[in-house]
Amino acid sequence: MFRHHPFLTIVTLVYLGVVGWITLGPQPVAQERLFFRVLGWAQQYGWFTWVTYNGVEFAANVLMFLPMGLFFLLLLGRRLWWLAAVMGAVLSGLIEFGQLFLPSRVSDPRDFVANSIGAVIGVLVGLVVTWPAAIRRRRAAAERHRVRV
Repeated sequence: MFRHHPFLTIVTLVYLGVVGWITLGPQPVAQERLFFRVLGWAQQYGWFTWVTYNGVEFAANVLMFLPMGLFFLLLLGRRLWWLAAVMGAVLSGLIEFGQLFLPSRVSDPRDFVANSIGAVIGVLVGLVVTWPAAIRRRRAAAERHRVRV
Protein backbone atom coordinates (compact mmCIF):
# COMPACT_ATOMS: atom_id res chain seq x y z
CA MET A 1 0.00 0.00 0.00
CA PHE A 2 2.63 2.58 1.03
CA ARG A 3 5.11 1.63 -1.68
CA HIS A 4 2.38 2.13 -4.31
CA HIS A 5 1.86 5.70 -3.09
CA PRO A 6 5.24 6.95 -1.83
CA PHE A 7 4.49 10.66 -2.31
CA LEU A 8 1.11 10.39 -0.59
CA THR A 9 2.74 8.42 2.22
CA ILE A 10 5.33 11.15 2.75
CA VAL A 11 2.66 13.89 2.65
CA THR A 12 0.56 11.95 5.16
CA LEU A 13 3.49 11.44 7.52
CA VAL A 14 4.42 15.13 7.34
CA TYR A 15 0.80 16.07 8.02
CA LEU A 16 0.68 13.68 10.98
CA GLY A 17 3.83 15.36 12.31
CA VAL A 18 2.29 18.81 11.99
CA VAL A 19 -0.91 17.65 13.72
CA GLY A 20 1.22 16.07 16.46
CA TRP A 21 3.09 19.34 16.96
CA ILE A 22 -0.11 21.39 17.02
CA THR A 23 -1.92 19.09 19.44
CA LEU A 24 0.92 17.94 21.68
CA GLY A 25 3.39 20.84 21.44
CA PRO A 26 3.41 24.04 23.46
CA GLN A 27 0.10 25.93 23.65
CA PRO A 28 0.13 28.91 21.23
CA VAL A 29 -0.99 31.63 23.66
CA ALA A 30 -0.16 34.60 21.39
CA GLN A 31 -2.42 33.32 18.62
CA GLU A 32 -5.33 32.96 21.05
CA ARG A 33 -4.87 36.57 22.17
CA LEU A 34 -4.84 37.74 18.57
CA PHE A 35 -8.00 35.73 17.85
CA PHE A 36 -9.84 37.27 20.81
CA ARG A 37 -8.68 40.76 19.82
CA VAL A 38 -9.87 40.39 16.22
CA LEU A 39 -13.13 38.76 17.30
CA GLY A 40 -13.77 41.49 19.88
CA TRP A 41 -13.11 44.19 17.29
CA ALA A 42 -15.49 42.57 14.78
CA GLN A 43 -18.20 42.01 17.39
CA GLN A 44 -18.15 45.64 18.60
CA TYR A 45 -19.31 46.61 15.10
CA GLY A 46 -22.02 43.93 15.16
CA TRP A 47 -20.18 41.52 12.89
CA PHE A 48 -19.87 37.86 13.76
CA THR A 49 -21.77 38.18 17.02
CA TRP A 50 -22.73 34.53 16.63
CA VAL A 51 -19.06 33.42 16.59
CA THR A 52 -17.75 31.97 19.85
CA TYR A 53 -14.35 30.65 20.80
CA ASN A 54 -15.77 27.17 21.45
CA GLY A 55 -17.44 27.15 18.03
CA VAL A 56 -14.26 28.22 16.26
CA GLU A 57 -12.20 25.67 18.18
CA PHE A 58 -14.68 22.87 17.31
CA ALA A 59 -14.65 23.86 13.63
CA ALA A 60 -10.84 24.06 13.62
CA ASN A 61 -10.61 20.55 15.06
CA VAL A 62 -12.99 19.25 12.39
CA LEU A 63 -10.97 20.94 9.64
CA MET A 64 -7.66 19.72 11.05
CA PHE A 65 -8.71 16.07 10.84
CA LEU A 66 -10.55 16.27 7.51
CA PRO A 67 -7.33 15.81 5.47
CA MET A 68 -6.39 12.93 7.74
CA GLY A 69 -9.53 10.98 6.80
CA LEU A 70 -8.91 11.76 3.13
CA PHE A 71 -5.24 10.71 3.26
CA PHE A 72 -6.05 7.49 5.12
CA LEU A 73 -8.76 6.62 2.58
CA LEU A 74 -6.44 7.26 -0.35
CA LEU A 75 -3.71 5.13 1.22
CA LEU A 76 -5.95 2.26 2.28
CA GLY A 77 -8.34 2.26 -0.68
CA ARG A 78 -12.09 2.56 -1.02
CA ARG A 79 -12.80 -0.96 0.28
CA LEU A 80 -11.29 -0.07 3.65
CA TRP A 81 -13.13 3.24 4.02
CA TRP A 82 -14.35 2.20 7.45
CA LEU A 83 -10.78 1.54 8.61
CA ALA A 84 -9.72 5.02 7.47
CA ALA A 85 -12.51 6.54 9.60
CA VAL A 86 -11.59 4.34 12.58
CA MET A 87 -7.92 5.28 12.24
CA GLY A 88 -8.84 8.97 12.42
CA ALA A 89 -10.90 8.40 15.56
CA VAL A 90 -8.19 6.25 17.17
CA LEU A 91 -5.54 8.84 16.41
CA SER A 92 -7.75 11.52 17.96
CA GLY A 93 -8.23 9.35 21.04
CA LEU A 94 -4.48 8.84 21.35
CA ILE A 95 -3.87 12.58 21.12
CA GLU A 96 -6.49 13.34 23.78
CA PHE A 97 -5.04 10.59 26.00
CA GLY A 98 -1.53 12.01 25.53
CA GLN A 99 -2.75 15.47 26.49
CA LEU A 100 -3.78 14.10 29.90
CA PHE A 101 -0.08 13.89 30.77
CA LEU A 102 0.96 17.30 29.44
CA PRO A 103 0.65 20.12 31.97
CA SER A 104 0.24 22.79 29.29
CA ARG A 105 -2.60 20.95 27.53
CA VAL A 106 -6.21 20.15 28.35
CA SER A 107 -7.84 16.96 27.10
CA ASP A 108 -11.43 17.53 26.04
CA PRO A 109 -13.99 14.96 24.85
CA ARG A 110 -15.40 17.59 22.46
CA ASP A 111 -12.05 17.63 20.68
CA PHE A 112 -12.28 13.86 20.22
CA VAL A 113 -15.78 14.25 18.76
CA ALA A 114 -14.74 17.12 16.46
CA ASN A 115 -11.61 15.31 15.26
CA SER A 116 -13.58 12.12 14.59
CA ILE A 117 -16.23 14.06 12.66
CA GLY A 118 -13.47 15.67 10.62
CA ALA A 119 -11.91 12.30 9.79
CA VAL A 120 -15.30 10.88 8.74
CA ILE A 121 -15.98 13.93 6.55
CA GLY A 122 -12.53 13.46 4.99
CA VAL A 123 -13.35 9.82 4.25
CA LEU A 124 -16.68 10.84 2.69
CA VAL A 125 -14.96 13.49 0.55
CA GLY A 126 -12.46 10.86 -0.56
CA LEU A 127 -15.22 8.43 -1.47
CA VAL A 128 -16.96 11.07 -3.57
CA VAL A 129 -13.74 12.19 -5.27
CA THR A 130 -12.63 8.63 -6.11
CA TRP A 131 -16.09 7.45 -7.19
CA PRO A 132 -15.65 8.12 -10.95
CA ALA A 133 -12.32 6.27 -11.04
CA ALA A 134 -13.85 3.34 -9.15
CA ILE A 135 -16.69 3.13 -11.69
CA ARG A 136 -14.18 3.20 -14.58
CA ARG A 137 -12.11 0.42 -12.98
CA ARG A 138 -15.22 -1.68 -12.37
CA ARG A 139 -16.33 -1.28 -16.00
CA ALA A 140 -12.84 -2.11 -17.30
CA ALA A 141 -12.71 -5.23 -15.12
CA ALA A 142 -16.15 -6.32 -16.36
CA GLU A 143 -15.01 -5.75 -19.95
CA ARG A 144 -11.85 -7.83 -19.41
CA HIS A 145 -13.97 -10.57 -17.85
CA ARG A 146 -16.34 -10.56 -20.85
CA VAL A 147 -13.43 -10.78 -23.31
CA ARG A 148 -11.91 -13.79 -21.49
CA VAL A 149 -15.17 -15.74 -21.35
